[in-house]
Amino acid sequence: MEQEPETEVAAIDRDLSVDGTRTVATISRSYDTDVEDLWEACTTADRLARWFAPVSGALELGGRYQIEGNAGGTVTRCDKPDAFRVTWEFGDQVSDLVVTFTADGPDRSRLTLTHSADVDPEFWERYGPGATGVGWDLALAGLAGHVSTGRDVRQEGLEWAASEAGRRFMTASSTAWADRSIAAGTPQDAARAAEGRTTAFHLGG
Repeated sequence: MEQEPETEVAAIDRDLSVDGTRTVATISRSYDTDVEDLWEACTTADRLARWFAPVSGALELGGRYQIEGNAGGTVTRCDKPDAFRVTWEFGDQVSDLVVTFTADGPDRSRLTLTHSADVDPEFWERYGPGATGVGWDLALAGLAGHVSTGRDVRQEGLEWAASEAGRRFMTASSTAWADRSIAAGTPQDAARAAEGRTTAFHLGG
């Protein structure tokens, strides 16, 4: 990463709403490329493998996909180059993911990811939104490295995540998600306790 970890975290906009067990997390970041290129980076297996993970299956409307070592699901919307929607199936958990692409100034574009899920109350109380939010933040940072260079940055990103800078990023990201949790109505003490557990999890503690 070219910028300081805390600057990378600040480059991501976050929003969170909680209604009972239903949570909706929205993550957005601006990129130094056009909408068409950003769409290709997020919807083609070759490009996804360079910054996110190998993906198999049919990346088309109605197709099934599988991310190596992660979630799979079905493509339920595909409006090139504006938006796609997929089910996000991990273990026995099924949630909904919508990704939109919009122009954000000359030769810039913005990705907005909305992840809606029914969460286990005990898991949410223990870890809060950072349990998945930190991972999404890391992914969006990796995408920035890819679109700025066109290179395969996945291994570099994995090594960076294990470095001191990566640990600072995950710590700051966990704090940012706890801030959003408090804004969404979580008592501050509970949100900060969940932040501590989420940070420890991501740092291997």
